[in-house]
Amino acid sequence: MSTYLESRIAEALAAAYQNVVGPSSEAIDVRPSDRPEFGDFSSNVALARASDAAVAPRELAERLVGRLKESDEGDFRDVRVAGPGFVNLYLKPETIHSALGHLLGLGDRFGHSDQGARTRMQVEFVSSNPTGPLTVGHGRQAVLGDVLANLYVRLGYDVQREYYFNDEGRQIDLLAESLWARHRELSGESHEIPEDGYRGEYLVDVAKELDDDLSGRSGVSFPSFTEEARLFYRREAVERLTGMIQDDLGKLGVRFDRWFSEVTLHRSGEVAEALDALRRHDGVYEKDGAVWLKSEAFGASQDAVLVRSNGRPTYLMVDIAYHMNKKARGFDRVINVQGADHHAELTYVKAALRILGLPEEWLHYAVHQFVSLKEGGQTLKMSTRAGRFVTLHDLLAELGGDIVRWFMISRKPEAHLDFDLDLARSESQDNPATYVQYAHTRIVSIFRKVGSLQEGAEWGTVDLSPLTEPEELDLIKSLDRFPDIVETSAVAFGPHLLADYALQLSRAFHGYYDRHRVLSENETLTRARLALLRGMRVVLRESLAALGMSAPEEM
Repeated sequence: MSTYLESRIAEALAAAYQNVVGPSSEAIDVRPSDRPEFGDFSSNVALARASDAAVAPRELAERLVGRLKESDEGDFRDVRVAGPGFVNLYLKPETIHSALGHLLGLGDRFGHSDQGARTRMQVEFVSSNPTGPLTVGHGRQAVLGDVLANLYVRLGYDVQREYYFNDEGRQIDLLAESLWARHRELSGESHEIPEDGYRGEYLVDVAKELDDDLSGRSGVSFPSFTEEARLFYRREAVERLTGMIQDDLGKLGVRFDRWFSEVTLHRSGEVAEALDALRRHDGVYEKDGAVWLKSEAFGASQDAVLVRSNGRPTYLMVDIAYHMNKKARGFDRVINVQGADHHAELTYVKAALRILGLPEEWLHYAVHQFVSLKEGGQTLKMSTRAGRFVTLHDLLAELGGDIVRWFMISRKPEAHLDFDLDLARSESQDNPATYVQYAHTRIVSIFRKVGSLQEGAEWGTVDLSPLTEPEELDLIKSLDRFPDIVETSAVAFGPHLLADYALQLSRAFHGYYDRHRVLSENETLTRARLALLRGMRVVLRESLAALGMSAPEEM
């Protein structure tokens, strides 16, 4: 998405091109200049269209520059040709002011668009099996998925957040037996946890909670792990651990529109239907008593088993059925947020959907790397199955949701994340999360001081001409980038881009405020600077909202 200023410049260049060459429907590329001496913005239009114009790039650039300089209503204080044919554009202050006026006119709608046209999109994320508390790794995915959904909502998509949980299969049976053993321990018995079972202390707490709830109820006792016991403890384990997961996600500020149970796919017959559909499309074959997906021929590294020789479907088979269910529910686009350890699996699912004839762009995977906790310069060792890990619950209890969310998206998803506990605990300006929030708080406090000066203010009509300081013009140009940052952060699966933008904007504001008086005896200048801060507050508040963080008015 082009910014307001980029679009305005592109229109001027298009008009100049039409005047010196002729009409063209091709988009004109305009980008911020890397260095002030190269102008505010630069365009490669002459290089890109020289062959169409049948002239050398630099000659075309000179013609365009000449036309722009001739324009009486021009937006530019100067236009120059550079290198082989780049056009460098230096904006008039009033042109830059118009971007702030545009922002103030839109208010809280700035950064929102209707480009998604209410396209139905599902974002599935976390989807951790209900076999234990969420870890810090799950926390990263929760924040990444939630922010991604927030961004697409701002782009005008109809977004549904979904959590898929596996409440069927061997892992759930192992969980059930592990909980049974822990529960019997409360009666003085000793039972071995299954070899691949769950040994974490959290199951002791779940067993105690279950025992308290069963107190006084007769007829609920399973001295041995029978089929009836398996069904009972499986249900209790899934319900209680799912509730624990929901509570932790709630504290993180993550909500889901739907919690989808794997069991429903088996009971509805959709797993068998998915296999039949693959057979009809000649996408499977049998070997060694198992059913295999012809995935290698459709983009995967090798073929994959769908149904084991014992007749039980694999997780992949169920996952394919789940995605067919998503399609049947009418989603136009689906985004799955998954850890890097699922890379092979996602290639198999994509292969299956190709076999079934679904559009390639219908399903997109947003993959992220893992997260480690660092404290005192040392990385903490964690193991979920052995029960040695820091839970998301504990992290939230110590740091709070805002701090956890910021640090979870502080690096690009494809990079391993070292969550620095010492920095996250810091209450100094070194902590980037509180630094950004403080910028918003500081602006609110300024408006609190002015009182009646802001009452009934039509910020979009304020005279902005006193804003001539280079820092002021640079701040406006930075604010103008916000809608483009929102789009880029969503499309590139890069919430860290928005976080970095908010941090840089906060640094620029703090630096500006420390050097320039906002409130002065010059009322025209004061109102203009308050208008600038008004725009700053809008963008900071909307940035924090998209990141799922609060915008405090006091700290």
